[in-house]
Amino acid sequence: MAAPTRTPPSRWIEEGLKALATGGPDAVRIEPLAKELGATRGSFYWHFKDRDAFLEAMLNTWEQRSIDEVIDQVETECGDARDKVRRAGMLTFSDELVPIDLAVRDWARYDPAVAERLRRVDNRRMDYAREQFRKFCADEDDVEARSMIAFSLAIAKHLLAADHGPRTRTEVLHLASARLLTMNDGTSRKS
Repeated sequence: MAAPTRTPPSRWIEEGLKALATGGPDAVRIEPLAKELGATRGSFYWHFKDRDAFLEAMLNTWEQRSIDEVIDQVETECGDARDKVRRAGMLTFSDELVPIDLAVRDWARYDPAVAERLRRVDNRRMDYAREQFRKFCADEDDVEARSMIAFSLAIAKHLLAADHGPRTRTEVLHLASARLLTMNDGTSRKS
């Protein structure tokens, strides 16, 4: 008789992140996750000491995907600083990651430990943006302003419900990106 297979911790974390993205941290409950996975509570406790340890593992996974994996992919795929800024934004705030990111931001409003984690992640993101903008912007004020605008745009585009007249949301985002990546001499690269 074959030994029973346990649901791996990565599957628990994936389901936990889905629950977080759709319902916030209160939706991350062991019993419903076990049911969704077709697993037992014992399987959960085989991998995680308790719910707090599980939430920590979920945040670790979110942080690694949002920072380390994004930067690794950008550094592998892109050579130009402008392309790196653009690609990092696209990956960081992808359809897969943005619901989790927004849920973590909401969670951070009332959990100081999560707020500190979010601050660390956002600081790393801003540091990477600054590093790239410095490659084509000589003025530190310009670097900081562009980094802040790019990061704010990446987050806020998911929260805004405004219309853009005859333009589509995508067209306006391309216009904004092109302006952020404009060289100091007035020339820019096509986005």
